[in-house]
Amino acid sequence: MTAGRFRARCAATAALLGALMGATAACGSSQSAESAGIEPTGTWEEPASYVYTLTSSTQVLAGTFRVEVRNSKVTKVIGLDEDSRRQVRDLPNEVPTIGQLLKTLDRARSEDADEAEADYAADGLPVRISLDWDKNSIDDEALYTISSYEPTPG
Repeated sequence: MTAGRFRARCAATAALLGALMGATAACGSSQSAESAGIEPTGTWEEPASYVYTLTSSTQVLAGTFRVEVRNSKVTKVIGLDEDSRRQVRDLPNEVPTIGQLLKTLDRARSEDADEAEADYAADGLPVRISLDWDKNSIDDEALYTISSYEPTPG
């Protein structure tokens, strides 16, 4: 009788573990390319003209900005919060294009930064770039979130 209870408990435990593993695998499989940190499936090429929203937390650039790019140059920046409005006033040329952010990511990777990661939308547009040149240094981390991207007529 004891052996029967033991086998029943083992079977129940195995069933529970199997169910948990299946649920975990199902959660993992529904992850999008944006949140998984995998390389994009599509190929995104930066157009000459577009608008986007950049949320940045770096030593130099912090806040949320609405950015207008024309002829591959930032032509207008609107600060959407107190920090970003101050930075637009004090450091108007610090807000990058998406292409400049990708070049910074490539440079970090080529220089073996401790962290140089990006998350992409299905079409290849970067939606999040995370950089940390040296894990042992303070204030060299950068996080850029790209949203509300729209190509515009040039």
